[in-house]
Amino acid sequence: MTAAVGIKRLGITLAALAAVGGGALAILPFLMSADTVRDAVKAEIRAVTGLDPVLRGAASVSLFPTGSVSFDDVSLGDNRTGAPALTAKRVVARLRFFPLLIGRIEIADVSLVQPTIAVVFNADRSSNWSGHIQTLAQNLKPGAGQTASFSEIRIEDGTVILRDEAYKIVETLSNVELALAWPAISKSFAATGRFAWHDEPLDASISFTDFVAALQGDRSGLKIRIAGAPLKFAFDGYMSHQPTLRMEGTLAADATSLRQTLRWVGQQPPPGGGFGRFALKARTNVVAGTIGLSGVNVELDGNSGEGVLTFDGRQTLQGTLAAEGLDLTPYISTVRLLAGGDQGWDAKPISLDGLDGMDVDLRLSAARVTLANAKLGRTAVAANLRGGQLNVAVGESQAFGGVVKGTFGLAKSATGADFKAQLQFADIDLEQCLSELFGVRRLEGKGNLGFTLESSGASVYDLTKALNGNASLTSRKGAIAGLNVEQLLRRIERRPLSGGAEFRTGRTPYESLTVSLKITHGVANVEDVHMEGPAVGLALTGSASIPARELDLKGTASLLSNASASATPEFELPFMVQGPWEDPIMLPDPQSRIERSGAARPILDALKDRGTREAVRSAIERLTGAAPRPAAEPTSPQAAPALAGSSAPVDTTASPEEPTQDTPSSSAR
Repeated sequence: MTAAVGIKRLGITLAALAAVGGGALAILPFLMSADTVRDAVKAEIRAVTGLDPVLRGAASVSLFPTGSVSFDDVSLGDNRTGAPALTAKRVVARLRFFPLLIGRIEIADVSLVQPTIAVVFNADRSSNWSGHIQTLAQNLKPGAGQTASFSEIRIEDGTVILRDEAYKIVETLSNVELALAWPAISKSFAATGRFAWHDEPLDASISFTDFVAALQGDRSGLKIRIAGAPLKFAFDGYMSHQPTLRMEGTLAADATSLRQTLRWVGQQPPPGGGFGRFALKARTNVVAGTIGLSGVNVELDGNSGEGVLTFDGRQTLQGTLAAEGLDLTPYISTVRLLAGGDQGWDAKPISLDGLDGMDVDLRLSAARVTLANAKLGRTAVAANLRGGQLNVAVGESQAFGGVVKGTFGLAKSATGADFKAQLQFADIDLEQCLSELFGVRRLEGKGNLGFTLESSGASVYDLTKALNGNASLTSRKGAIAGLNVEQLLRRIERRPLSGGAEFRTGRTPYESLTVSLKITHGVANVEDVHMEGPAVGLALTGSASIPARELDLKGTASLLSNASASATPEFELPFMVQGPWEDPIMLPDPQSRIERSGAARPILDALKDRGTREAVRSAIERLTGAAPRPAAEPTSPQAAPALAGSSAPVDTTASPEEPTQDTPSSSAR
């Protein structure tokens, strides 16, 4: 019973106090003038911050039901230039309740409505906020005689403009909604909220362990968090900016697509594919405009590496990274040398946008490298990108079963792209290498390949048309696939007019192969091509069209009596190699075959006599009913096979006119 009475009395007391407070607030507007409240609020803002805002608009005071003071069109000028560092459509100061009951004006918090904050860094790295920051730091120092009554400043629907005069950079943060925890009772300062940058909303927070030290440029703890769809970023460490900017701590960043993030921050991403999932962790040391990252652990497209990186204000990235394994397939997935079906070079324009966005100097090493279907071993390369020109130096790469060294470069030009390469392939698998690089699958075995090339063009096809340079190939103990030269020669030796498609199968082994080419405007001219095998030898002259991917070669095939290169050949046959280099056709010389044929030789001898030739022509015309025509005397013995209709190989294995036994070797020679 006693407790119930006590509770009842307490309720009556609280109700009475509320009634008194409400009555006091109701009559305050009549007891306290609006000018008094406005001047008191303005004086407190000046006392707490040390800043003297200019009130250019109307002011309004509301004391009931809650106390607040509103100032329209407020600005804060640059002390040196007079240019506004801050303008706000409205500044609203909310007053504390209980001090207001006894006639004291104390601010609970301040809101800047639709402010525009301009931060300008001059070429000497000073700022238009330098004077205001010094004043604020002096005013917030312990013992300055001022005690902050309010502990929060809010920014509503604000805009922040950042301008760097040295690098001609202007960035704008819009839709800024921040709550600033003002250091009223502690040294720390924190700002949390969100803003939009490049049309992407971001959640952000920043805090200083010692706000006054941070304002003065002394060392202070710093934490930064930024999170949004394009990027997540965090920094924990320390910062100072006297005599120069210094930051040290731990940095972490990740993005679902680095390519999209680069576009978002205004950088043109590199050409090609890849640059997807990205993560970075590192110890960070910032001095002035140079960012140094040590103990780097970076992941990109499933590849991970460790090392050091440096980025300076001139947009130059330098560093060294090492990885256990690298899959470079995503980055070359859009690079096509051949068009669909491997029938020709790709004619699509080469896009090198992104090469001139940043300078890069990187050294990379990996125990394993994957390039599409090619598997490389330990590889060390140095990549240098400067002024839109990319140069890659391959120190050593265990590739195609051997070692690759050299350099190649790519640069934007008026024609589209400039290309240069100087590479040496030592002791490589020729079939694998030539198949991967050029689509040629005709050589088997190990060998050395070297070439020096340069060209300019808008597409891969254009580059092949303007290609200049030279190439060489040497090989020992290999084979030419898809052609059995020895079998072909022995059959033609026995039956000179025989032939068949079955000779385009099998292999031709060799002991040594040497190729030397000079390339001029897309045409590879043969300077030296010869092959020596256990039973056959080949020598070639002619040319190959690189744009058309076709061969036009002439040569001589020889049957060797023994392995000695100086031995007299048993049999020699001139031949031609024509057609696409993926599947060329070897055509033995028809005249030499007719000359060796016992059955066809009398016809060839008879055609050399003019009278006999005219008699044969007259007989053919009477049989066919063709009108007589002037005789065309062959100018050389090479014209006789054409008159005899023997331009193509003819299989006369079952011909009754051919001798039943092979032509003697002595006669053949």
